[in-house]
Amino acid sequence: MIKIRLSNEYDAHHIVDFQLRMADETEGVVLNKDAVFEGVRAVYKDPDKGKYFVAVEDEKIIASLLITPEWSDWRNQWNYWIQSVYVIPEKRGQGVFALLYESIKKQVLENNDVAGIKLYVDQTNTAAKMVYSKVGMNGDHYQLFEWMKPTK
Repeated sequence: MIKIRLSNEYDAHHIVDFQLRMADETEGVVLNKDAVFEGVRAVYKDPDKGKYFVAVEDEKIIASLLITPEWSDWRNQWNYWIQSVYVIPEKRGQGVFALLYESIKKQVLENNDVAGIKLYVDQTNTAAKMVYSKVGMNGDHYQLFEWMKPTK
C-alpha cells in the first residue's frame, strides 16, 4: 500500500537523487549535485520556502514533489505550486502521482487560505502533460513565460 506523507530531512538524499534524475530525463540537464543538495536543505531549514511530500511503499520512497506557496492578491489567498515531481520509473503509470496530487488537493480544500494548485511542465514532456490532464488539471488558462539569468 502506498502512503503519502510530509517529507523530513532524513529523506533529503532521495529528493536530491530524484531531482538529478528528473533534470536529466526530462530536459537532458546535468545539475550540480552540491547545489541541489543545498537547495533541498534550504526547504527543510525554512518551511516558508515550501514542503516536500513523498509517496512511500513498503518503507521505500518511490516518488516526491515540492509544494511552494505563491500569494494571489486577486484572490487574497495562497496558491500552491507543484514542483520537482518525480516518480521512480518502475512505478510510473500506476497512479502514484494521482495519490500525491489528491493529498495536496485535499489540503487545499480543507484550507480557506489556499485558492488552488498550479504547476508548470516542459512543453515537450507529453507523458507528464497526459498525467496532469488525467487528474483533472488543465493547461488552457495561462502560458508560462520566464527569464532565468545564466548559471555560473
